[in-house]
Amino acid sequence: MNLKSNRLVRNIAIVVVLIANIGCDQISKSVVRENVGFYQTIHVIKDYVTITYVENTGAFLSIGSSLPDSIKIFVLSVIPLIALLFGIIYLLTKKNLTWLSALALSFAIGGGIGNIYDRLVHGSVTDFMHINFGLFQTGIFNMADVSIMTGMFIFLYQSYSRQKSRFPGI
Repeated sequence: MNLKSNRLVRNIAIVVVLIANIGCDQISKSVVRENVGFYQTIHVIKDYVTITYVENTGAFLSIGSSLPDSIKIFVLSVIPLIALLFGIIYLLTKKNLTWLSALALSFAIGGGIGNIYDRLVHGSVTDFMHINFGLFQTGIFNMADVSIMTGMFIFLYQSYSRQKSRFPGI
């Protein structure tokens, strides 16, 4: 395969991962909106994993939910949307991006798009999953958040692997 067809395959793979992340997020949120009552809790695995439907007008852990609407729109929608657009351009045009970096960015950007879509279309982000293992407990989150965290874990793994290869004693 020549360089141009390799790039085409890579970009198609990136778009597929983006669409899969956005699709899983939006389908899961739609199912929750249609089938779970607001603040209703469904126990999936006892009290360890539950579904609780909430709408988050802020960002992570409702940060910024009390901001005035004009500032909230700018800080939580406009700036992230611009950053995501630049991320997509970078992802599709950067020539020496590793497959692992492209995968990590695709997950993070796909999750970001899922949450921005909610914010722009619904005025808030639908959150519904909660994990409680005693000492380890999450806030209520969604599949977009899982995508973003997966992307970050892939970056951390790649960074650790690179450091380990540079410094074998680590």
